[in-house]
Amino acid sequence: MNPLVTMIVPGRDVAAFAPAAVASLQAQTDARWRALLIDDGSRDETGAVFADAAAGDARFEVLSHDEARGLGAARNIALDRLDTPFVGFLDGDDELTPRAIETWLRTLDESGSDFVAAAYVRSRLVDGAYRPGRVQPWVAAATAPRRLGVTLAEHPEASGNIVAWSKLSRASVWERLRFPENVAYEDQVVAQRMYTEARAFDVIPEVAVHWRLRADGTSITQGKAHLPVLHDYLAALLGGIDVLAAAGHSEAVRARIALILAMDLPSLRTIAAGHPDPAYRASLESFEASLRALPEYARAAPDHTHAAALAW
Repeated sequence: MNPLVTMIVPGRDVAAFAPAAVASLQAQTDARWRALLIDDGSRDETGAVFADAAAGDARFEVLSHDEARGLGAARNIALDRLDTPFVGFLDGDDELTPRAIETWLRTLDESGSDFVAAAYVRSRLVDGAYRPGRVQPWVAAATAPRRLGVTLAEHPEASGNIVAWSKLSRASVWERLRFPENVAYEDQVVAQRMYTEARAFDVIPEVAVHWRLRADGTSITQGKAHLPVLHDYLAALLGGIDVLAAAGHSEAVRARIALILAMDLPSLRTIAAGHPDPAYRASLESFEASLRALPEYARAAPDHTHAAALAW
């Protein structure tokens, strides 16, 4: 059976979680996939886990970096080897739901769109096991109700779904598109380019991914107290807004600012208030000034009720 989908699965030092990611691929109800497993300079047994997967299942292929190069570079190297009609992404510490690929493919077959974006949930350690939570309001706003063949002008809230791994794309989307390298949060600008450059895309409320929030705090998204990570994060947020603005999507810019004000800034302000480096607060204040300078800012500020609903 020739594969239809290439799943790109990068991982660095995720040996404790990679078996679950591999198993979630093998559990797919649609088996027409291949997976490129990229060991990005791991110092633990991630490479061995990936090698064992490939030894036992010919649908897996392993690529390795001697030194860590980051998610962007790992994904780009895999994209250069793409030879299937569709491509998706799964981080090596996350898990697909069993019908993810089936649902993605069925949706794109029906719509003919360039890509489909699904819902996702956080997975947290509870009573000794990682358990998925509920779909959060900001995810639901981007992915529900089901919409096929839409544009960003028709559904500006879709811009709030900025993760690479909730989407399945036609390979043609990636002919000229690659991830930024040597930075964190490399998927935010890419996601906005996907939305603005697509002929049409789909959003669906089905949960495709369990996004693991690691109990040890080592996920990239849990490192925002570090100044270099903050710099990458704020640059990615502004970079995504720049893409939307340049394409003339004012309503999507407004939606992104509203989400940032409700979801991102409260926690960042809390970190800044107790941070020992004054440069942290200065960076955040500069970012907030950039937001306030945008013409969409006045229409974006959420009321307290909306902010409370978003801030889970």
